[in-house]
Amino acid sequence: MGAGGIRNKGSRFPLSDRTFRSKNSCENLDRFIPNRSAMDFDFAHFMLTGGRVEKEEPLSPWSPSKEAYRKQLAEIFNMNRTRILAFRKKPPFSEATVSESISSVPHSKRAKHRRCIPQDPEKILDAPELMDDFYLNLLDWGSGNILAIVLGNSVYLWDASDGSTTEFVAIDEEIGPVTSIRWTPDGRHLAVGLNNSHVQLWDSLASCKLRTLTEGHSSRVGSLDWNDHILTTGGMDSLIINNDVRIRSHVITTYRAHTQEICGLKWSSTGQQLASGGNDNLIYIWNISNSSSGNSSSNHHRWLHRLDHHRAAVKALSWCPFQSNLLASGGGVGDQCIKYWNAHTGACLNSVDTGSQVCCLVWSKHEREILSSHGFNDNQLILWKYPSMVKIAELYGHTSRVLYMAQSPDGYMVASAAADETLRFWNVFGSPQLAKPAPKSNPEPFPNLARIR
Repeated sequence: MGAGGIRNKGSRFPLSDRTFRSKNSCENLDRFIPNRSAMDFDFAHFMLTGGRVEKEEPLSPWSPSKEAYRKQLAEIFNMNRTRILAFRKKPPFSEATVSESISSVPHSKRAKHRRCIPQDPEKILDAPELMDDFYLNLLDWGSGNILAIVLGNSVYLWDASDGSTTEFVAIDEEIGPVTSIRWTPDGRHLAVGLNNSHVQLWDSLASCKLRTLTEGHSSRVGSLDWNDHILTTGGMDSLIINNDVRIRSHVITTYRAHTQEICGLKWSSTGQQLASGGNDNLIYIWNISNSSSGNSSSNHHRWLHRLDHHRAAVKALSWCPFQSNLLASGGGVGDQCIKYWNAHTGACLNSVDTGSQVCCLVWSKHEREILSSHGFNDNQLILWKYPSMVKIAELYGHTSRVLYMAQSPDGYMVASAAADETLRFWNVFGSPQLAKPAPKSNPEPFPNLARIR
């Protein structure tokens, strides 16, 4: 690994709890103090002697016979009695009895399994020269289980399967630094946005650059997202451009609505709607059906919804995985709110004041939960229950604002990178019950890429 790369600082584990017991806490615990008032000595003697009378006296004419006398004693002492010192186990419940007792308990009163959320990160890595810029997007975790992070003018790859680190892309200072990165859905190709307005496409398996997109933007490209073979780019020039990377004239659509830098771009899971957030405090939702298939720079591609409830820049955007028309957004330091939107109607469904700058939002793929990262107060991560927005956990450790977050392919682990130049891995969404191998890359989705320069 080259100098200035990610250096392993080692994992932190909480100290194991220790319980101390005082010296006198066990005194007098081994003494047996009998309760003689509760003992039946007559019955004990009768049972131990087998009901025998040690010495028989001559019976008078009015005295009962010996056999009658013994029978009378047995009736008196053995009434509702059991053997002395007889230990018996309780009879086991039948399956029918157990199932009947469980079904009789109301579902709401049954004990629910509560997930334990570790308060410390699983791993901490050094991330020197990580840029402290709210408007950039410098961290992404691909479907191939490779995490990409931008440090200075270089892109480093961290392989989650073996923990190895490599310097993948090194950019010249004349065109750098790197301002955004984004993996293709197959986890093989990486789009790299640059400060000089260009976007490079790299093949991670062949370790080579495939092409450079030079048209469209006039300033740095801080936001990227893929929709199949369409790479959508957002720049400081306030433009949003759809690029078809299969063809030479790659610009096919230009969206004009924002008036300041684009800092957030997210396609919905259906690929039909695009959400964009900008430094103008606005969110726009665009419908792909409104986009033409040819090269266009006109302004007739009208947005579907214009959302103006935030009072600061909107970088944090995340589409809900279990409700396709639900969008979550987070505002900057002047807003500090997480808002939920119905993307079909444009209605604001809820707004929660978090008390600090919202940098990133990540939905859980397994539970109805959402994770937010923050800055300028406690620099923490907060796990929320949706839709109640009750705080489930708060994770501390970063000492500067947590600008970037990325989710592992299986949806359980989250990586956070902050201005304190550390990269932390949190087991926040639980653990898989059965370990699954990392998904394999799909066949080459861009067959013409290698021939286009």
